[in-house]
Parts: sequence; structure tokens; C-alpha cells
Amino acid sequence: MIASRGQDGAPQAALIGVAATDQAEIVFDTSRSSRKHRNIAADPRIALVIGLDDEVTVQAEGIADLPRGEELRRCTEAYFAQYPDGRQRATSPDIVHFRVRLTWLRYSDYRPDSFTIEESPIAPPAS
Repeated sequence: MIASRGQDGAPQAALIGVAATDQAEIVFDTSRSSRKHRNIAADPRIALVIGLDDEVTVQAEGIADLPRGEELRRCTEAYFAQYPDGRQRATSPDIVHFRVRLTWLRYSDYRPDSFTIEESPIAPPAS
């Protein structure tokens, strides 16, 4: 799930599929006509919640951008490895791939035998 700010500043959330790169970035696709695309274009700060399977989650915050060139190829390959059907969607000119460079992360494991909560600030991405 992704959360971003709408034009009026109100929070907006959407369920998305995510993949991770080998550089600890999160990648997702969306339509250019979606609210999240408009919201991120206006304010690239977002929040994510990933998981909940077996009571394990990752909460994260970061800065989203639209990678270009080699960075886009690297990010989309990570995404397509997770979602092979994404290649077909990507043929549409309406689909874009956002990359999220994390600035904060919390791992939570709520299972009784392994209860853990770990939080980590991450250095902001270089501009």
C-alpha cells in the first residue's frame, strides 16, 4: 500500500505491487492518469506498507522519482522479475515505473515466537 498527499493535502492510499532492487529501492508501476501519479508529481514524499503475510510487515517512507535510461532499465528488470506480467502492461504509453529511495524503515514481526520491531532512519537520497 502506498500513501501520498492529494492536491488538497489530504492523505490518499492505494494498493500496489512492489519489487525491490539490489540497491534497496522499491519499484512500482502505475498509470499516468492515476491519483498517485498526480500526487507524486506534486510531492514526491510517500509512505509504504508492505506485507502482513504471517503478521510480518515493513513500513517505509521515501522519495519517489521516475528513473531514466540505465536506472529505469535496472529498476524495471527488478520489477519484471517479481511481476512477469508487468512487461505486457509496460507496452502501454500510459504506464510508468516509479522508484522509491527510502529515508525511513520499520520492520515488524508480530508472531508470538519471534516478536521483533526494528526501526532505521536511512540517509536521504542524493539529489
